[in-house]
Amino acid sequence: MTQPLWTRDAFVDATGGSVLGDVPGAIGGISIDSRTLQPGDAFVAIEGERFDGHDFVAAALEAGAALALVARDRLERLPADGRYVVVDDPLEALRGLARAARARSHARIVAVTGSVGKTGTKEALRLALERSGRTHASVASFNNHWGVPLTLARMPADTDYGVFEIGMNHAGEITPLVALVRPHVAIITTVQPVHLEFFGSVEKIAQAKAEIFTGLEPGGVAILNRDNAQFDLLTFLARNAGVTEIRTFGEDPQADAFPQRVAMQTGSSSIQARVLGQDITYKIGAPGRHLVKNSLAVLLAVVELGADLALAGIALGDLSAPKGRGAQTRLRLPAGVATLIDESYNANPASMRAALQVLGDAQVSPPGRRIAVLGDMRELGEAADTLHAGLIEPVTAARVDLVYCAGPHMRRLWELLPVHRRAAYAEEAAGLAAMLKEDLRPGDVVMIKGSLGTRMGPLVEALKQEYPAADESVAA
Repeated sequence: MTQPLWTRDAFVDATGGSVLGDVPGAIGGISIDSRTLQPGDAFVAIEGERFDGHDFVAAALEAGAALALVARDRLERLPADGRYVVVDDPLEALRGLARAARARSHARIVAVTGSVGKTGTKEALRLALERSGRTHASVASFNNHWGVPLTLARMPADTDYGVFEIGMNHAGEITPLVALVRPHVAIITTVQPVHLEFFGSVEKIAQAKAEIFTGLEPGGVAILNRDNAQFDLLTFLARNAGVTEIRTFGEDPQADAFPQRVAMQTGSSSIQARVLGQDITYKIGAPGRHLVKNSLAVLLAVVELGADLALAGIALGDLSAPKGRGAQTRLRLPAGVATLIDESYNANPASMRAALQVLGDAQVSPPGRRIAVLGDMRELGEAADTLHAGLIEPVTAARVDLVYCAGPHMRRLWELLPVHRRAAYAEEAAGLAAMLKEDLRPGDVVMIKGSLGTRMGPLVEALKQEYPAADESVAA
């Protein structure tokens, strides 16, 4: 018989709540969304910026929730015949569940942070560790003040490996989250000028990322990007936090993990690397030099967690880029096929350069062209215009044929582009849709990227609607 995620008694002890109504003895999962809740889940009524979970308690109970974890001061507004565990603060009770889940676990735990590459590295770790044991990882980008405790609370007691993504856009946000996770291995993918508006300097961003060291278990390992300009500062901050074991990855052969040979393809990469003195050849099932570099951190973590390096290398061949983060679609045009690279989830200078490099590595046959559709990068503060103008170098290096620009900051790049590279400019992304659809031709590779607030995603959907995905026979 399958063990429940939580028993009623353990759930109540962890949350410090009191039972009201006919709460069952077994709880199958934890949910904060009544739309995706499975029968037998506990529904946690979190109050967020836009929604209050208490407004959806009735729907959750009707959908088969084992119970609703609710605030005492909201109880009188809820269905009188409901199944409740009543607490002062449901979010704090969720943190109690997280602490209890971590305390009961014998899993080896890895936590990932960094200016870019967190979610991709988390997914690669999940794939790599699954070959060696039962692995639990966060879904989507659950890396904030509610996502991290929710992921911990969902971790089964018999988990072998736990993978957690930890994000931030202000100083002090990582410290309480890593205190919950208490990882054995902590990875910082890179430190770049992201959220500069809230920090003022890249060095202050590095200091905030270094908060991850404060939660490392005794004897834990920090894994750092040796190629990053903030490497020396991060090493100092790690030592200052009491970390004695530091491993490094990067292009530098002095690193503990470095590539010896890399072959880039349109949809994948093949790598020969050396990891802690061991030679390994493997494939990554998604394109991008940034993924190659971060895969070295993944393989270092696999070794430090005691998992199988060879099996991990095989597993990385199954890695695929998710929607909005590099997913590729073959579009069926009237006279052939074009390739769409969807990078619309978010953007900052580092991820923009990485996406342009992927576009540059893409194989394009005449009459096809490399087309970049670029929207504003947000939260860059006073440096915004300078950083947008600085994209001229990676655009040129990627041999981009045409550039579409959207947003007031991206106008700085537009003004620097040579006339033969200018496709169109618009204040908002929606203003590019008609021109982009009309301009696309067989053989083109088009990459769409911008910060979430610039709404580049609808451009991706507009192309998919206009030109349905081609099946393999058509693509061939």
